[in-house]
Amino acid sequence: MLESLQEGPPVKPKRKFTVLIEQDEAGYYVATVRSLRGCHTQARTLDTLMKRAREVIALCLGN
Repeated sequence: MLESLQEGPPVKPKRKFTVLIEQDEAGYYVATVRSLRGCHTQARTLDTLMKRAREVIALCLGN
């Protein structure tokens, strides 16, 4: 039996990126995605850094 397909937003395939995380002399965590030019961010905590890293990757990809 065929089920009806519901239309919705297109599903984008997931991509994986390596994120280099370092801590600077002021105590901030800095995330850099070397495979995406200019893609970096910083935060005081790792939780915030990972959230911001996802956001900046989306921005660098134009999403």
